[in-house]
This record gives sequence, structure tokens and C-alpha cells, in this order.
Amino acid sequence: MHNVVDKLILIEKEIKQINLSVNTSNKIPTIIAVSKTFPISNILPLINYGYCHFGENKIQEAREKWTDIKNSFPNIKLHMIGKLQTNKVKFVIPLFDYIHSLDNIKLAEKISTEQDKINRKLKIFIQINIGNEDQKSGINEDQLEDFYKKCTQDLNLDIIGLMCLPPKNEDTKNYFIKMLSLSKKVNVNELSMGMSNDYLEATKFGSTFLRIGSKIFGQRN
Repeated sequence: MHNVVDKLILIEKEIKQINLSVNTSNKIPTIIAVSKTFPISNILPLINYGYCHFGENKIQEAREKWTDIKNSFPNIKLHMIGKLQTNKVKFVIPLFDYIHSLDNIKLAEKISTEQDKINRKLKIFIQINIGNEDQKSGINEDQLEDFYKKCTQDLNLDIIGLMCLPPKNEDTKNYFIKMLSLSKKVNVNELSMGMSNDYLEATKFGSTFLRIGSKIFGQRN
């Protein structure tokens, strides 16, 4: 099973090389090992290797898998990368460390309320509907500044960056460039963009968090 570690190391090397080749001052992006649907036995080699950033998208599955593990390995950071319903927020706040999918004001208000209850603040990304696709959630880019202000000033959320899921089967480069300029507009430092199929491209354009699953764990059933 330790080949998941080899795969991770290989990806880390690739993104370091990309960083050198584009010669920017970009920091090396953090790889989120997207472990959703994989049993903990597949994930343990990475945990034992000392890796600590993991991504899940289903609350129930994450609670069953990670509650005990996180008690044993307190340095693990868990990233909520899937669509989040308001009624599930109360389970997310105690277990997760990051939310990548804040996409509406009701959700923002609920996160704020639940965080206050247990006095624990998560690091949060605003999801941008970068391709203006009807079937995808996310804030439209022209609403971003107002939404960001409301989240940070009125609701006291720790918004650290922006996240996107570019349209499938399109050249993602232009969307990544657009995300970079949006992040400067609201002055946030982090960008959650790039997955198993386009993480090298995302690295070139300033991504700071790459959500990589199948490239590390293999194909999902």
C-alpha cells in the first residue's frame, strides 16, 4: 500500500519543478490528498508517513473515518471539499479544519453561528462559479466583493481564499488566470484550484491548494 506515498512524493517533485520553471515567487502548493470513498486502510500509509492534509466530501463518511484518527494524530488537517448543506454544518465545525465550498449567504450565516457555539474557527474558501454554469454552485464573480465583505465583516469568518471547479473538457488556463485576478481583488492569498487532471496547470497560475485524489489513491469504484 505504500505506493500511495511514492505517488505523493512524485507529485510533490513535479509541482516543485513547475514552480522553478515558471520562476515566480509562488509558494509550493499544498496537496490535499482527496481520500473520499477510500477506506482508512488505504490512507494510513500516508498518515504514517506524516502527511496531514486530507479531503472529504461526505460528512457521515468523514465522521466515521476520521474522528478517532484525528484524536490520535492531532496534526491532521481535514478539508471539506464537497457541497455543504446548512443542516450538516454543526457536524463539520468540530471535525474539519478547512471548508472549500462556501457558496451562499445562508451557509455563511450558519457557519458563523455554529463556530461561535464551540469557539472554533475554520479556514474558509469562497467557491466561485467561474464558468457561470447553471448546474454548479458558487458565487458569481460580480457578487464576490459584496459577499466577501459580508462574510468577513458582518459574520467574522476567516476567509483565506477562493475555490473553483472549471468547466469540464475545456482549457482550464483562462479560468485559473481569472481566479488569480479575483483573489487580488479581494486581497486573499490562497487559491484552491487544480485536481488530478490539471494540477500542473493550476500550479503555474498560482494555486496554493491542489485537490488530488485518483492520482494518489487510484480510480474510485
